[in-house]
Amino acid sequence: MTTVWTSDELSTIGTAEEVEIASRRGDGTLRNPVTIWVVRVGDDLYVRSVNGRTSAWFRGKQARHDGRIWAGGLEKDVTFVEADADRSINDRVDDAYRTKYRRYAASIIDSIISPRARAATIRLVPAATGS
Repeated sequence: MTTVWTSDELSTIGTAEEVEIASRRGDGTLRNPVTIWVVRVGDDLYVRSVNGRTSAWFRGKQARHDGRIWAGGLEKDVTFVEADADRSINDRVDDAYRTKYRRYAASIIDSIISPRARAATIRLVPAATGS
């Protein structure tokens, strides 16, 4: 079953400066959350690991591909779906990061749109109810 974000969830999470994100371990318990930037592209939400695929939180999501996010008073279970080097979506995610976080130094923006970060682009999908 495919689940979608509600309009309120998209707005709340998409406009949040940062989200807390925690992946689940193999046994189902949540790892410690980390703070990360999130962007909205259409009706989808994306995050990236600025340190690429070798970062601890990115490696941690490999166990089960699901976890939880917290943003703007909202707590939501999610599934992590890799963007798989889709150039079209990665270009749009780059644009979203540039626009949303434009007040930050160019060097910071450059790190989140680098090839290393692009290789660690994750779409957040709301988990099915009851998961």
